[in-house]
Amino acid sequence: MTKSIPSQPSQFVDAGNARRHALNPVLAGFSCIRCQLELAVADYFEGCPSCLARGEPSTLRSTYSALPTALTDNQARGMQRYAAWMPYMSWVSLGEGGTSCTNFSSLAHELGVAAIHIKNEGQNPSGSHKDRMSCLAVTRALDVGATMIVAASSGNGGASLALYAAAAGLQCCIVTTSALSPVFRRAIIMTGAQIVTASDSLERWDHIANMVKEQSAFPATNYLDPPVGSNHFGLDGFKTIAYEMFEELGPDLVDAVLVPTSRGDLIWGLFEGFRQLKAADLTTAVPRLFAVEPFARISAVLGGETVTGSFPGTTKLTSIGGSTVTYQAIEAIRLSGGGAVIVVDEMVARDQLRLARHGCYAELSSAAALTGLELLLKDEVISPDETVALIATSNGYKELASDESDR
Repeated sequence: MTKSIPSQPSQFVDAGNARRHALNPVLAGFSCIRCQLELAVADYFEGCPSCLARGEPSTLRSTYSALPTALTDNQARGMQRYAAWMPYMSWVSLGEGGTSCTNFSSLAHELGVAAIHIKNEGQNPSGSHKDRMSCLAVTRALDVGATMIVAASSGNGGASLALYAAAAGLQCCIVTTSALSPVFRRAIIMTGAQIVTASDSLERWDHIANMVKEQSAFPATNYLDPPVGSNHFGLDGFKTIAYEMFEELGPDLVDAVLVPTSRGDLIWGLFEGFRQLKAADLTTAVPRLFAVEPFARISAVLGGETVTGSFPGTTKLTSIGGSTVTYQAIEAIRLSGGGAVIVVDEMVARDQLRLARHGCYAELSSAAALTGLELLLKDEVISPDETVALIATSNGYKELASDESDR
């Protein structure tokens, strides 16, 4: 049963605090990606209120009264180059964005595919793609006068949000489980953020829901079961990965993008970015987006299971674990003509080593993108004459050494 805390929109909408960062003047509002309900600019922590009432939580997309006349501000650097496409024109920044998208020709030759580009999100300030969302979520929290921001995280998201909250002077609470790596624990605690340990992933969401209701905390991530995506102001940050790929790879982009995926914030943001590039006539097509997962979850929903179901499984790929699916992940795959591929831990561990020996030291969950590509090539879903991009969501320095890592 879906828990509904607080009512929509949030109590922060009429906060009297002076704005520290300016909203984009062409931000018209938000619309539901499922039922197309249009909503005013406000905080909708539980996504679309209409879909929520039906027990089908759905993400909101930002809507703009006009697309920018240019993709980039050439005077700016990193993610700030795309401010005209964001809900805020400026934000709390630590220099996020501007990560490399490198052609790994030797790896492409080894796998027998035309080209492999790796978008290395481990180059962000906290070492993961999450920084692109954290900067906007923290900015929104400041803007509406919140004093505490909270998130559920298995590691990367918590480390990122804690870092940006510290830069903004916000209190931060990360709700996690006992499986949190000591590497992430130290990174979070060093910022002054609080860590709360729940018994399992679903209990994390109950704790955040209570903090939102009882302490007026600002949630950066989902707390519903079934889930919706993370903060709708923050999600737009992931569009900038698509914009950067366009600038680096040209208007033809790539044929397919493989994305390590749990609840689909990243794959949805990528789709939105590519969709907007096409809407602005900068590209002619949206690349096919493939979700890479450690057990049947998204794959099960694509095969006919309900999106609000539970799909338990175990994996060492903690960054893309979890037993639930979001509608946004399914929609990004469907609208791009992509799919989902299931990988096993042992193959991913091998490919993490393989990536490192080609020059990319990626977190284990990030290496799953390469494993997914191998399987899709084997199944002839991706053909040898296609150009592919892998999203390396986080760097390998965040992981503890294991016996397998040095082989």
